[in-house]
Amino acid sequence: MNDYFDNYDVIEKNLKYLTDNHREIYEAYEKFGKLIHEKGGPLEEKTRWLIKVSLSAECQNEYSLKTHILKALNSGCRENEIEHAILLVAPTCGFPKMMRAMLTFRQVMDIQGK
Repeated sequence: MNDYFDNYDVIEKNLKYLTDNHREIYEAYEKFGKLIHEKGGPLEEKTRWLIKVSLSAECQNEYSLKTHILKALNSGCRENEIEHAILLVAPTCGFPKMMRAMLTFRQVMDIQGK
């Protein structure tokens, strides 16, 4: 699966800076996120990634949205399931946020050749 997207190098450099200069903080954050994702409750893996797609769409965090779309695909989510998770953003969080996320989703699918 192609997991490259625009500005990936910038993100990687920023993460490297953080881990080089604040490793203990990053490791604690990473462990916290992993614990919540894996042991926080009974939701299945696919469901957890679909929720993260929706949350990233609501936050308008394009980098995490792209990452979560790719991780959702890796966990077995179908394209139409991810698209549905994005559509669900509109009634609660707003149509413009959903549309921006849909554009990002389509860009990721284009890169994936789908």
